[in-house]
Amino acid sequence: MPYAVFQADKSHGDGDVLASQEWLIEHFAVSSPVEEMVRRSGLSERTFKRRFRKATGHSPLSYVQHLRVEEAKRQLERGDQPIEEIAWSVGYEDPSFFRRLFKRLVGLTPGVYRRKFQLPAIARG
Repeated sequence: MPYAVFQADKSHGDGDVLASQEWLIEHFAVSSPVEEMVRRSGLSERTFKRRFRKATGHSPLSYVQHLRVEEAKRQLERGDQPIEEIAWSVGYEDPSFFRRLFKRLVGLTPGVYRRKFQLPAIARG
């Protein structure tokens, strides 16, 4: 569903996971975000990943990928920068991997998504 927006559940009551979710809002594009969340949590990697999945319904990596793709969708809707630049800006160094992941999560390639959902230039600013 290309128009579906990833909604992150934050009402789960796990403070450590919530702190990681809040941190990710601004830092999803960093290199190795899952490792950084584990480090910041002070939990073992296994415990963190188990609690994150239980709280959010997603593995930490899947959650990061969804956040990154949501931001890429916004950029595709509102701008005309090359897809390679968008991939880089949301945390992917390999544009071909980004394209495959985007298609798997959204159901459309980034280029088709842009053509279908890009806002008219006047609405973009």
